[in-house]
Amino acid sequence: MGTLSGLTPWVETLLRIWCGVALLPHGMRCFFGWFPNTGSRILNPALLATGLERSGFRPGRYWVLYVALVEFVAGPALALGLFTPLAGLLIFIFFLGAAYDHLRFDGYFWNTLGMEYPALWGLVALFFACAGGGALSLDRVLFGM
Repeated sequence: MGTLSGLTPWVETLLRIWCGVALLPHGMRCFFGWFPNTGSRILNPALLATGLERSGFRPGRYWVLYVALVEFVAGPALALGLFTPLAGLLIFIFFLGAAYDHLRFDGYFWNTLGMEYPALWGLVALFFACAGGGALSLDRVLFGM
């Protein structure tokens, strides 16, 4: 056991919170046009649906609903550690699709918009889908999980 092992529940909680909360600004940009000068030209649901269609996720307007569910419901739920396995699974599937899409069009590296970034976050979400919310989660408080 390392000298920092006592921090594991806190670090795990920080990672869970970050992974969940990080989805909110992305959703705010894609759905409400916030943060317009941050690299993406997808600033409303119609443009998101068009982009999803172009990437092969058809029909795009239905996938927009899934993206909204992930970014505005599953992300905050993961951050809170509430229904963590389900939230983590939904987020993992989202990032699996994103990683596949970015690999096809942009390659591997994150600085060329490749699959590296979504693959990493997908694996983090998969960890929480499997491990649950941990000691410092609402799942533990409410359900003893």
